[in-house]
Amino acid sequence: MKLLAYSLILICIVACAPQDVPIASRSAQFDAYPQRLFESFETSCTGPGESFEKTGNQKFECYEILPAKASAFLILNYDGNPQDLPQSVTRLTSTKNTAGYRVDANVFFEVPQKDGSVIEVPLESPTLDQSISRLFQAMGGLPS
Repeated sequence: MKLLAYSLILICIVACAPQDVPIASRSAQFDAYPQRLFESFETSCTGPGESFEKTGNQKFECYEILPAKASAFLILNYDGNPQDLPQSVTRLTSTKNTAGYRVDANVFFEVPQKDGSVIEVPLESPTLDQSISRLFQAMGGLPS
């Protein structure tokens, strides 16, 4: 009986506590063009095995070489080309709209195929979604 009472009290405390965890989203709305977000993204993509690409003011990509085991897994499971290794890709895309700018994040593995085509294997993770939402909030965006 004491355990049940303790559990109910704990549930009430947790339910009544403020929840400042942002919604898990890979999109956010910004009032103005989020220059600082894109500059920070570019700066963070300068480590060993990383490369940054920018297409105009709309698409920003960070490519990262994967560890050998991850590359082997993707090549074997997605019929990849062992001569052209898979990479992790984080893409931020901005779109101007009536409220300012919408930014969408997309994270995936790019797996080159033997026929020369490339497939994108999405990286699904609630923890990653929360991290992206926190980043957007820290940069002045409203996750949507």
